[in-house]
Amino acid sequence: MKNLIIIVISLTTLSFAQAQTDWPRWRGPSLNDHSPDTGLLKKWPKEGPEQVWLYKNAGVGYSGPAISDNKLFTMGERKGEIYLIAISTENGKEIWSKRIGKGFKNNWGNGPRGTPTIDEDRAYVLGPNGEVACLKTKDGSSVWSVDLVDQFGGKVPFWGYSESVLIDGKKVLCTPGGKGGAIVALDKLTGKKLWQSENLNDSAQYSSIIPITHEGKSQYVQLFMKTLAGIDANNGQLLWRTDWNGRTAVIPTPIYKDGRIYISSGYGVGCKMIRLGKGGKVEEEYNNDTIINHHGGVILIGDHLYGHSDRGGWKCQNFATGEELWKSKDLGKGAIHYADGMLYCLGESDGTIALVKASPEGWTESSRFKLSPQTKLRKPSGKIWTHPVVIGGKLYLRDQEIIYCYNVKS
Repeated sequence: MKNLIIIVISLTTLSFAQAQTDWPRWRGPSLNDHSPDTGLLKKWPKEGPEQVWLYKNAGVGYSGPAISDNKLFTMGERKGEIYLIAISTENGKEIWSKRIGKGFKNNWGNGPRGTPTIDEDRAYVLGPNGEVACLKTKDGSSVWSVDLVDQFGGKVPFWGYSESVLIDGKKVLCTPGGKGGAIVALDKLTGKKLWQSENLNDSAQYSSIIPITHEGKSQYVQLFMKTLAGIDANNGQLLWRTDWNGRTAVIPTPIYKDGRIYISSGYGVGCKMIRLGKGGKVEEEYNNDTIINHHGGVILIGDHLYGHSDRGGWKCQNFATGEELWKSKDLGKGAIHYADGMLYCLGESDGTIALVKASPEGWTESSRFKLSPQTKLRKPSGKIWTHPVVIGGKLYLRDQEIIYCYNVKS
């Protein structure tokens, strides 16, 4: 009996430790872009934190890292084909790569946009042309694949499908868009369609679905060009919708807390927060231009939002009231990540990473360094758009075919 208890405790400890070093999907396990890491450096050396490894064959694209079982999974385009790539987080060596679809061309940069999603021993990906595939994480062998355009009536957005698919229970959720139903649920083991949201028909944009529970009912929330909507998780039926004045492209992932949903878009649009009431009632809390976030993301920490605004630079905003608390132009436009009390802010134009205290009191920067080397494959209109990730004491960054791993553990 004693040995059994020891085994159970050991397995539980191992499971917890594994969870603490895994980042299995876009914006992390809790979809809030908060790393669970603690004990990280609060100040870096002048030249930056120690570089653990550098990988130079990820292919072109903006796909982010998903990390599980000591492997980093990402997508890239090599010689006109999209690949899912598995890399060792210990040494940066490629373990395997598998083709998942044809390449994607765009003046802002070729290749994939979305981040893989890892669930148990399977990896799920959405290619820029609408290929959804499930592969084994061990060796990349195919489990199933479907096509959002050919099978579900979707239409490839101008900048390509950029969503990171959601795994929820037994379902895979993604957004083909279109008259057949904007959102589709697939059986995660077979790829078989479970339902499609027939009374929600907006075209796909670039945001990713989030799961929420409101009034005891599971929902999926997605942002479209002119609509923010919630659908029933069991059958895809529309529960509520509210208008949005998106222009050109809407990209950032919605943020949910205590019955309230926050969204933001670039191109001069701004941000909005709604409160969900009973029976599908939606009340607007505020709609302003405090944060006009293009594609670098917004993060909620406690009662405050942090992110870059196309007007005014980096900002802190009160979640409940929409009030601006501070702004800073000490770093150019870019993406954001949160770990151990600090914001990891990446300047998209020159590859500068700033370490900033997450505080509503102001921009308090402790350190910065610049990515080196940088790609020579990036198109003139493209920038460094892959979001930073910190997990397991390591900071992961990407510039097209180059993936960087830094030690940020104190």
